[in-house]
Amino acid sequence: MTKINETGIIDTTIAAGSPQWQETSLALSPLVLLSALEDPNNGLLIFDLQLRVMHATSQIWSMLDVNFEEPITSPEILQLLSRSALDAASVATAKDVILAFLAGGGKADGVLLRNKDGSRGLRMRLRSLGPEYFAASFESVLPDVAPGPPASASEDRDWLTGLATRACFENALQQALNRVPQTPVSVLLLDLDRFKAVNDTLGHAAGDRLLRLLSDRLKSLTRKSNLVARFGGDEFAILIDPSPTREVPIGIAKRILDLAQRTYLIDGQLANVGTSIGIAQSPGDGADGQTLVRNADLALYQAKETGRGAYLFFDPSMERRALDRRTSELELRKALALRQLEVHYQPQVNTVTGRLVGFEALLRWRHPERGLLMPGSFLPIAEEVGVIVPIGEWVLRTACREALKWPENIVIAVNASPLQFDTGKFTETVRHALQITGLPGERLEIEITEGILLRNSDMIMKTLHDLRAMKVRIAMDDFGTGYASLSQLAQFPFDTIKIDRSLTGFEGDDVKQRSVVRAITALGQSLGVCTLAEGVETAEQLARLQMDGCDSLQGYLFGKAVPPSELDDVISRLCSPEGTTMVKAED
Repeated sequence: MTKINETGIIDTTIAAGSPQWQETSLALSPLVLLSALEDPNNGLLIFDLQLRVMHATSQIWSMLDVNFEEPITSPEILQLLSRSALDAASVATAKDVILAFLAGGGKADGVLLRNKDGSRGLRMRLRSLGPEYFAASFESVLPDVAPGPPASASEDRDWLTGLATRACFENALQQALNRVPQTPVSVLLLDLDRFKAVNDTLGHAAGDRLLRLLSDRLKSLTRKSNLVARFGGDEFAILIDPSPTREVPIGIAKRILDLAQRTYLIDGQLANVGTSIGIAQSPGDGADGQTLVRNADLALYQAKETGRGAYLFFDPSMERRALDRRTSELELRKALALRQLEVHYQPQVNTVTGRLVGFEALLRWRHPERGLLMPGSFLPIAEEVGVIVPIGEWVLRTACREALKWPENIVIAVNASPLQFDTGKFTETVRHALQITGLPGERLEIEITEGILLRNSDMIMKTLHDLRAMKVRIAMDDFGTGYASLSQLAQFPFDTIKIDRSLTGFEGDDVKQRSVVRAITALGQSLGVCTLAEGVETAEQLARLQMDGCDSLQGYLFGKAVPPSELDDVISRLCSPEGTTMVKAED
């Protein structure tokens, strides 16, 4: 199928399943492969963050019955599944589960799939093999074990909470919809806000106790004719039967929101969570159970996006937004896999000498149809759909590798998304990037935004101190946009404060703006923290920032962000003894 040569370039001249392809896959760490080969009878695909298949066992081709009549030009696991004998619903399910798993959530174990003629079922399991690789294993199951109603009463009850399982819920929902005469029913889907923080701070045992407590209270809020189920993790569902009007699900949703936002005492510790709820009602929102659950899930997603602690009914426009999100997600993953993303570098200079002190890594997308795109046009989408994590990891590795070519005193600054911190694995991601590139930690600076300070401060603080222990520098980016206060800067281990262009980019003499800049630079000096002014475009701004005490500067006056091919000229110009032409500040 594909071959990855020593430079990392994809060679698509080797057929999938051929001896040469299998031989290439052995270049992967034997430990990585052995850790996944727990059962030789299972089929296995190992893939990377870009969804490229890096290794496959011989069993997988017969299990998936992949069609090789036409060449496979893209080394993606998603394309293999599309070429397989799985039915359309199973392919869609598998794709959704894989993308959700890579984004940091979703179901990872025991996903049941079926082939087109119903003669075979496959159970897919996902697992992480480290920061870059993942394994999808496939186990054959008998047709009567393939997706369908639960086979025994024991499968009706969730092991942790005693609530109904998802399979039991879906079976009961379909039975309610099949009744004659039909009466409307409602499906409420909800998951907990900030539940991950409970697990991270109090431990998983405390999280389990919180789930059991909430489950008992959910049952107490509903009538006996209604069914409460746990779909997995912190996701729950309620079947309201009958539900002739919207008032019934609205009343239950309001009581659930009130219940979830209360403070809970777990093992002597206080836990605060909330919830968001999506609602779908038959027959308008779906005539079958699968459609109702899917539409309630779309409403749940929208409720979380519009503001946590809310409920929303399904609206048909949500389908279009969901399709747009999925299209954007797949397009961004394809851009990463096909090397359409590029890292450009903008210089940072010393305020006094004009000499180069560092570069900031800035992402660009060379879109095949729309040309070179700036990050503002696609990074918000990447954040929304969760693709920002693999993109951020790729940018980090790419920038560290490029920085090795520069003079040893030049630092590379890389932006980190709050979602990368939320994974709980960001420290390991940085450590891995430094290890595989050989860049010393002191030459890397991680830029974080003020919004991160509003998140789980204990976890953020630990991550920042872990990075500092690796000698990695920490910068507060875009300071002055409204979240953090000057006093907060003293509480976090920052090496650099980047003053937002909104405070530095004005012309003339704005007394208030200058007072803020001077206060920031004075605090930086007292804390031993460098200050860097962004958005410097004119000689007037340069002279003013020199007088205001900024240590470093960045902006078009010194150079725009350029691709790696132009860096030699920038380094030569800004590392010369003369530096760049600077304006001398008048006393």
